[in-house]
Amino acid sequence: MTYVDGFVAAVPTANRDAYLRHAEMVASVFKEHGALSVVECWGNDVPEGEVTSFPKAVQRKPDETVVFAWITWASRSARDEGMKRAAKDARVQNIDMPFDGKRMILGGFDVMLET
Repeated sequence: MTYVDGFVAAVPTANRDAYLRHAEMVASVFKEHGALSVVECWGNDVPEGEVTSFPKAVQRKPDETVVFAWITWASRSARDEGMKRAAKDARVQNIDMPFDGKRMILGGFDVMLET
């Protein structure tokens, strides 16, 4: 089964185009270092929950949009090696992110079911 890194972040809505350019560049780096696919999603139906929700998780502000993204890898070891190489790639050194990375949540997941 594959391995997935998942991400949720709040991006200033005005930075949509800058975020897309950032995502395209970073995706090419991950793919060159072994990622099978990279998916970036711009939220348009992401309700505020009463107890918890994507907006609450990333402390979304009124002028921000929630993005949901994932990277698929062949395995955990492929991900670990690919991330190591990607982190050393000159294209991502001192990158200017168009969002507050401190409010991004992320994690790695073993795929249990894929249909």
